[in-house]
Amino acid sequence: MDELWIEAFRYHRWANLHLLDVCAELSDEQLQLTSPGTYGTIAATWQHLVGAERRYLWRLGGDEGRFTVRHKFPGMAVLRRQAVSSGDQLIAAASRAKSNATVDSKWKAGAQRVQVGVLLLQALHHGNDHRTHVCTILGHHGIPYGDMDVWAYGEATGAMVPIRAKA
Repeated sequence: MDELWIEAFRYHRWANLHLLDVCAELSDEQLQLTSPGTYGTIAATWQHLVGAERRYLWRLGGDEGRFTVRHKFPGMAVLRRQAVSSGDQLIAAASRAKSNATVDSKWKAGAQRVQVGVLLLQALHHGNDHRTHVCTILGHHGIPYGDMDVWAYGEATGAMVPIRAKA
């Protein structure tokens, strides 16, 4: 895939880890916060997001290291380790993906053939959607979470630096 797609997954991994680090500082009670219009609690949202990444990777031919919100909450440290792993694997999957490549996978409705690009796009969309939910909950409850937009990513990774004026 194009280098820009790979960079999009680098941002995705960075944003997940930034927000997971913020949430790792929350109390158990704060992890149970929610707000209208979001997926659920902070804990359930993270478990869903990271579990979904494992399922996308499984559909792409990875291991079955999957979990869902039906499983006991594993804690933020476990979710962060999973997010590091799935983030790295999604970057690798994006770098290997070929235009119009497909995979066959089991779904609730039966077997489906899906383009790899659709699975990868879904992973990006899903992450953005649920990170927004977590940020909405945090903001609703007055908990700061810092900057994690693409500009902040550019600054954090050195892809965006100030130009010094000539004297």
